[in-house]
Amino acid sequence: MCGIAGFMASGGSGDDLLAQLRAMTGSIEHRGPDDAGYWVDKHLGIGLGHRRLSIVDLSPSGHQPMTSASGRYVIVYNGEIYNHRQLRRHVEAGKASPDWKGHSDTEVLLACLDAWGLERTLARINGMFAFALWDVKAQTLTLARDRLGEKPLYYGQQGNRIFFASELKAIIAHPSFRRTINRQAAARFMQLGYVPAPLSIWRDVSKLPPAHILTIAAHDRSLAAPRCYWDLDRIAAEGVASPLADTPALVDELDGLLRDAVALRMEADVPLGAFLSGGVDSSAVTALMQAQSSRPIKTFSIGFTERSYDESEHAKAVARHLSTDHHMLRVTPAEIQDVLPRLPQIWDEPFADASQLPTFLVNAFARKEVTVALSGDGGDELFAGYNRHVLGSRIWHGSERMPRLLRRGVAALLTAPSLTRAATGIAQLSRAGAGVADLAERLGKVGAVIAAEEPADFYERLVSKWPSDHGLVLGAPSNDAGRRNVRFMDFRNTMLFMDTATYLPDDILVKVDRAGMSVSLEGRIPFLDHRVVELAWRIPLSAKIRDNRGKHILREVLYRYVPASLIDRPKAGFGVPIGAWLLGPLRSWADHLLDPVRMHAEGYLDPKLAQASWKAFQQGDRARLPQIWCMLMFQAWLEHQHGIAHHPETVGLAA
Repeated sequence: MCGIAGFMASGGSGDDLLAQLRAMTGSIEHRGPDDAGYWVDKHLGIGLGHRRLSIVDLSPSGHQPMTSASGRYVIVYNGEIYNHRQLRRHVEAGKASPDWKGHSDTEVLLACLDAWGLERTLARINGMFAFALWDVKAQTLTLARDRLGEKPLYYGQQGNRIFFASELKAIIAHPSFRRTINRQAAARFMQLGYVPAPLSIWRDVSKLPPAHILTIAAHDRSLAAPRCYWDLDRIAAEGVASPLADTPALVDELDGLLRDAVALRMEADVPLGAFLSGGVDSSAVTALMQAQSSRPIKTFSIGFTERSYDESEHAKAVARHLSTDHHMLRVTPAEIQDVLPRLPQIWDEPFADASQLPTFLVNAFARKEVTVALSGDGGDELFAGYNRHVLGSRIWHGSERMPRLLRRGVAALLTAPSLTRAATGIAQLSRAGAGVADLAERLGKVGAVIAAEEPADFYERLVSKWPSDHGLVLGAPSNDAGRRNVRFMDFRNTMLFMDTATYLPDDILVKVDRAGMSVSLEGRIPFLDHRVVELAWRIPLSAKIRDNRGKHILREVLYRYVPASLIDRPKAGFGVPIGAWLLGPLRSWADHLLDPVRMHAEGYLDPKLAQASWKAFQQGDRARLPQIWCMLMFQAWLEHQHGIAHHPETVGLAA
């Protein structure tokens, strides 16, 4: 696991180019504290930089940038190719076996490129990766990202300069890059809680989408549209059209494939463990790890002093049953407060998934013992683990049957401010009234989604914090750009696809990557083995959702290792009591960031809208919490940018 950065410029002295590379890679040292490397072609103005976190082959033979045996390719690469041993044997069986220098997966990747070329290599590798590949013969730079988007890769162009990096902080560290906030990206962030691909918070910079490659020729340096090499749309459509039989044999097949995916991700020359929350996904990964380990694996969980949010006892019970070497961290509000100033630096662009807090803390906790940790991320998106996968379909089909005028009327009634105010008043007068407030919050969400007339719009309304036309970000253009417009016969598959194609790479995987890499911990995700994803789309919904509960087939696999009594309970998620803390120990921090005078001077958020939402939340409207957290994360990020800007007037922060 590593960090990469580089550029194509207009030439320059070797010393200047090397200094620029050092500045870029130095900003992401946390991704690779073990080694640094640089490659420069001063005549073409090309630089490739690398920071290394040594996981497989700890020797200098794994040093990057690395040149292929043929001399044709130079690569900087972030990730792990899990089937590199198998690929090595295939290459050795070819016409000319390489003279291997070590056993790193990077060397194998280059040997595959020499033997088969880019397209065939991408089709055969199993892993998570983002790499930049310089082809000496063709004089082209190719950027590539893994199938599901586990590893990040940003790229952009200003003038004749092209930049790329694992994190945005490396791009803005280049002395020639000029920062201007992308207001459309800011508006989409307020709506979703993350900046969706291909947007980034900076104008002129994009995210390379998962399963895409971008090739740039040195002679013209124009940025064409990235092209797809593994099509999730096609895989999902073909899988749904040709489902497997819902039989016990299907459970056997999933069990065997997951065991292999876990086994591949257990290879490391450094200490390894697993995150264990006690839920279905993390328990399944942990159980499959322990079943293939000769000694107790190390597991890590996090708990809270607030009992209603604390699931650490469930994790402890699963760990006890599996006989893992379990470690548990209990977090207090004071510890959360200590982390808050670090969030903008860690996540690089505004990011408002509040579970980023416990995710960072459990990664930092695990890093004291291990360098690699497996997680259960992706299970919800593949096997229907969210409540919306079960309930959303009912709401959609119910609203579809309503006449349009009736639907709009019901939506207006359920989202009326008077309903929220009445529920808030009841909640403040009676303890039992809290249930009324919760009901009003849920009805408000139902009211928002039933106004939708297309599946994609329904999905976005369901997951949105602010409506698409919120108007909170001043000067932002239309907010519907980039929406995926897909529709399966069964609406539940539409929801699963949207989660896998958008929420998973742009929220979940961003959270996991940045939290782990900020403390130099490599996270590995067995559920995102592309073979598992392809199988999951051939598993019929009857095997995923049964008796109004998702992940049925995954539970059937897990029950072979862990008793159902330790697993079956309502889904809680990786939540934190952030709402209570914002009204208590975090109140002054929030007041500081949401000060209307400050917001007016900055010119990004509408102070009146922001204050109205903040006041409503303080008066008991808990449905406003996602909106508040989005605003706070944007404001905290903006404050961080002001702090690192030497000349704010030249970087778009006062634009």
